[in-house]
Amino acid sequence: MRVSVVLCAHTMDRYGAVTEAAESVLDQTHDEVELVFVSDGDPAVFDRFEADFGDREDVRTHCNDENRGLLESRNTGAERATGDVVAFIDDDALAHPEWVAHLVAAYEDHDALAVGGKMTPVWVDGKPRFLPEEFYWLIGVTHRGFGHGPDTPGEVRNTNGSNLSFRRDVFLELGGFDTEIGGRKGDKNLQGGETELCARLQAEHGRRVYYVPDARVGHKVFAYRTEPRWLLDRAFWQGYSKRGMEGFVPDSADEEFDFLGRLLGEFLPGRAWSLLTEPDYSKAAQLVWLLVLTGTVGVGYLYGIYEWG
Repeated sequence: MRVSVVLCAHTMDRYGAVTEAAESVLDQTHDEVELVFVSDGDPAVFDRFEADFGDREDVRTHCNDENRGLLESRNTGAERATGDVVAFIDDDALAHPEWVAHLVAAYEDHDALAVGGKMTPVWVDGKPRFLPEEFYWLIGVTHRGFGHGPDTPGEVRNTNGSNLSFRRDVFLELGGFDTEIGGRKGDKNLQGGETELCARLQAEHGRRVYYVPDARVGHKVFAYRTEPRWLLDRAFWQGYSKRGMEGFVPDSADEEFDFLGRLLGEFLPGRAWSLLTEPDYSKAAQLVWLLVLTGTVGVGYLYGIYEWG
């Protein structure tokens, strides 16, 4: 199978990370890999990338005439791709050399329509001692409690958008990502484009995303993403987005409510018992932050109810 990997960028600020992401895609063990780079409205990024990678036969490039947002840029990349499969990776990520090979194996072995993999943390400025693994999803990393377990393959609703792929004909038939969902609208940040698209996949084809934990992509966690204020803001808007997504996809929050049940009924008591039996600063801090972040997501969800009805 030929796989086209779409990589989007919109600023020169992290161009070094962009090139590292591109090189990780081009260094895959799977032979048939094409990199499709989309510059979202910044000619400087496009020109620099063209100079660095444009002479390669396995690279295709495109520059939007203006900033159109991540989801529309991904759609554009998929339209210009030539592979049987279109996969997506972010500009702050690093693909494991066998990432594509594991995705392809899942398509061939399970006749899948969509396949995603595991996001692992790349701690750029050190791992925070206070952040519980149950909330790693706030920093774009596969969290404790994901699906049937972060190391267990099987069908899930969706995976992280930086490690998600589709058969290209199915992706185009579905119309790609709904560009009305992603990105900020005023002071509100509605997220969930992957959830909505994968819900349409299930509604129209009766299939879910096949999760392959061995298909790994590392996500760079920069220092600002581990600052308490950033995490609280992120948690609030994620809660808001969960409620907003229910307007696009009925019952879309079912998996979140199942996770909440495990969080309160299994993970929280387990952490409390571990702290009582073996007191430790990190355990105490993570228990406190688990409660704080759960509450913040809940407040965001309630605000979403107020806004969305």
